[in-house]
Amino acid sequence: MNLRHFAHRKTPPKGGSSISDAEAPFCAVVGAGPAGLFAADALARAGARVVIYEHKASPARKFLMAGRGGLNITHSEGLERFISRYGAAAAIIAPFIRAWPPQALRDFCAELGEPTFVGSSGRVFPASFKASPLLRAWLARLSRLGVTIVTRHDFAGFAESGALRLIGPDGEFTRKVDALVLALGGASWPRLGSDGAWAARLGAEGVRIMPLVAANSGALIEWSAIFRADFEGQPIKTAVLRHGASTARGDVVVTRAGLEGGPVYALSSQLRDVTQKHGPTTLSIDLRPDTSLECLTRKLSRRPQKQSHANFLRKAGFSKVEIGLLREARGDGLPRDAETLAGLIKNAPLTVTGVAGLERAISTAGGVSFDELDDNLMLKKLPGVFVAGEMLDYDAPTGGYLLQAAFATGLAAGRGAARYLGLSPDQSVAPPESGQTGLSPRQSPNGRAPEASNKYSL
Repeated sequence: MNLRHFAHRKTPPKGGSSISDAEAPFCAVVGAGPAGLFAADALARAGARVVIYEHKASPARKFLMAGRGGLNITHSEGLERFISRYGAAAAIIAPFIRAWPPQALRDFCAELGEPTFVGSSGRVFPASFKASPLLRAWLARLSRLGVTIVTRHDFAGFAESGALRLIGPDGEFTRKVDALVLALGGASWPRLGSDGAWAARLGAEGVRIMPLVAANSGALIEWSAIFRADFEGQPIKTAVLRHGASTARGDVVVTRAGLEGGPVYALSSQLRDVTQKHGPTTLSIDLRPDTSLECLTRKLSRRPQKQSHANFLRKAGFSKVEIGLLREARGDGLPRDAETLAGLIKNAPLTVTGVAGLERAISTAGGVSFDELDDNLMLKKLPGVFVAGEMLDYDAPTGGYLLQAAFATGLAAGRGAARYLGLSPDQSVAPPESGQTGLSPRQSPNGRAPEASNKYSL
């Protein structure tokens, strides 16, 4: 489909970033997560009029959910090591991360009044440990830049004319825009807003979409009824998980369906691919990664003859859930031999049948193929349409890499859209100190003022 109305402005509008509302190009961003908000930020600062459409009742729900346990905004490791975390997509993602590296994101948070700090793991967190203060300050900044957020509006694809189709509370309507940024997320945690419905709509336009699959999700293990009843929700501290040549270290939690936690998420893509192709696979867990097999064997050899291994292990510092896990892995009770028991502690085998589905996954792998995009993240088949965030076909682990990529690609898409319109993305417009400069009713998405009940419409 040829989007004829996405007219490419070959020269900047007169006056640069100080142009009037009537002269400024009109841009829509669909999706009010971090990628969409940052794309809107970049476009507004370049001088465009911007409306963000969000199909939930409030913006950035998944971002807020991510902050419930302490918002891990990015990571402090070296840039080359950081980029390598994106695996097969590292070379493609690298230019966007280099253009907006972790330190730039930390500086941005500080500008919003939320300084960051580096945790013991190297992960970076806001000082408040929460997402909500950062989001409030960000929304206020967007308000000062004149950005309007309109909620309860779904992306419905494109009309025959090429106009953007949306479904709002009053039904479907079309909207002509000068440029469009899609930041609709993947398909994980759909109740928070990312349901992946956009894949079929872009696919209908001939855009190649790689299958959306769960990433950073829990490992599915068929526990015995007794183990599940006794230990569901119990943590296992400082373990090392191994699958093939891959390892991951950290805390894990026993769930009704298996195991969750950072190390599990780090291996989940590998577990997903192997179980899909070959069926159940073995995941090994080392409950004492800092103690050698020889040292552990010597300690276990000191067990008094009349004392059971279970009581001895409890006195040696093993938790009930760890002992239960060893029994679960062994299947026929704890071995009496000290060397065999030490080997089990260092390498307890667990059978993984798969990974948790999209409804429980932290993120999504798959999405819009990078072959469909130019260097500015514009769809080659749909000129004037840009894509950002988790819609893109990359797979990133937890630890700050997901959010960093969302911000970096959101910025790239926003700047790309600004260049497409002939605006200078580097000509920054500082937001006013006070007052709201949202779109007037005649410029609002339906040609009328947003609903008064919509507190995010300015």
